[in-house]
This record gives sequence, C-alpha cells and structure tokens, in this order.
Amino acid sequence: MPAAHIRTRTLALTAAALLAAVALPAAAASPAAATTTAYDDTYYANAIGKTGTALKSSLHTIISSQTKLSYDAVWNALKVTDQDPNNSSNVILLYSGISRAKSLNGGDSGDWNREHVWAKSHGDFGTATGPGTDLHHLRPEDVAVNNVRGNLDFDEGGSAFTNSGGSKVDSDSFEPRDAVKGDVARMILYMAVRYEGDDGFADLEPDEKVNNGTSPYIGKLSVLKKWNDEDPPDSFEENRNQVIYTTYQHNRNPFVDHPEWVDAIW
Repeated sequence: MPAAHIRTRTLALTAAALLAAVALPAAAASPAAATTTAYDDTYYANAIGKTGTALKSSLHTIISSQTKLSYDAVWNALKVTDQDPNNSSNVILLYSGISRAKSLNGGDSGDWNREHVWAKSHGDFGTATGPGTDLHHLRPEDVAVNNVRGNLDFDEGGSAFTNSGGSKVDSDSFEPRDAVKGDVARMILYMAVRYEGDDGFADLEPDEKVNNGTSPYIGKLSVLKKWNDEDPPDSFEENRNQVIYTTYQHNRNPFVDHPEWVDAIW
C-alpha cells in the first residue's frame, strides 16, 4: 500500500478512536470484590450463599444479637474504637479527619461529641438505648462540624467549610471526605439491616431522596452504593469493627467484612 494511503488510514483511525473515547461515559466504580473472612463458617454461617431479601433477613437475625450500651457509656467506648493509631491519647474525628485529645469530649467549642451517622431524627429514636447508642454508627466529631452536618441526608456536591477536612455541605445534603465515604455508606446500611421495626423502633431504610426529615429513611442509596465501591474498608474501619465485636456490642457490621453484600441486597 502506498505511504500516503497508510497515513490517511492512520489519521482516520485516530480520529475515530478519539470520537469513540468522547462518546464513552465516565467509568463507574468497580463493584466490591467478593471476600472471605474468618467468621464465614461461624458468625455468618447462615448468611453465606444468600442474596436479596433472604440475605438481609439472615444478617438481621445475626447482628440483632448484641450487647446494648447506655448513651453515657458511648463516650468511653469511642475513645477506644476511634483511637488515633499514631497517638493513643487522641481520637480521629470522622468528617474532619482531625486527631483530637480524648479528654476534649463534650459540648463546647473545640470539643468533640457523639455524631449519629444515621441522624437520630430520621426515625425519631433520639439517644434511646438501641439505635441511639449503637456504636456501629456513632463516631467522634467536632461539635461545630457535627452541627453543620445536622440531620442532612448524604449526597455529592456542596462547599467546604471550617474544619471540613474535605467534606462538603449544601442546603439539603452532606458529602463526607473521600477517605470515609465508604465508612459512612457501610454504617448507614448496617443500620438499615439491624433495625427492621421488630424491636419497638422504626424500620430504617435507605432511599433515593434527600430532605427525608423525620421519616425513617436516609438517602441517597445509589450514592451510598457508589461510595461503598470507591472506598473499601481500610485497617482503621476493620479494627473498629473488631473492637466493637470483641469488647462492646459483640455484633459485627457485615458490610465491613463483606462489602459485596451491599450490591447483593440492594
């Protein structure tokens, strides 16, 4: 083939490739990979191999067997579950990522307090023993940052704020910093499996809305699923799950052990 023809064909192919690339949608996060844990043959034995509502029901039964803490006891528990691995005198604050002295727990400016990741007004359970004191969704956070989050649903978008650590807020939603987006998703979905309305509290569920108010829902599910895939469990989250299991509540967050179960249920 003459050189001119080769050049023309090459240019045509290059142009076609560029057009195809422009037409392709942005790559989605890969689904969480299947995992195995030391608890699959024991703690999770009745859940292995199930999907959908059968998996959710089985996990609900498994994780509902737990020791419940008082709200006062949560203070000291968080000083252990969220201890800074690089400074045993401090805890890591969830949304801001700040390391702060354990002794600065309280309600004043500069203190950290107990953030309900599943906002306690969504289902109106307050600080009642049970969902209001469940360590699997309670985390230390700066008082002011906690107030910024308030009871907002989770979604992407908004603007950074003082001590945000990369977290963002707008009028109807809150976006946590990238390093804990998966943590937030797995905490919310734990609550949706653990509290199904059979223990005197509301049936908690994720949905596709924001502005859920006092309804027992938190959105957006599609965003939470995306965050679960994009930010898999790290050593801090895994250690936290283990400490809650062995020392305090004696139940586990199954989505920390098996993040792929999020897609298997929802």
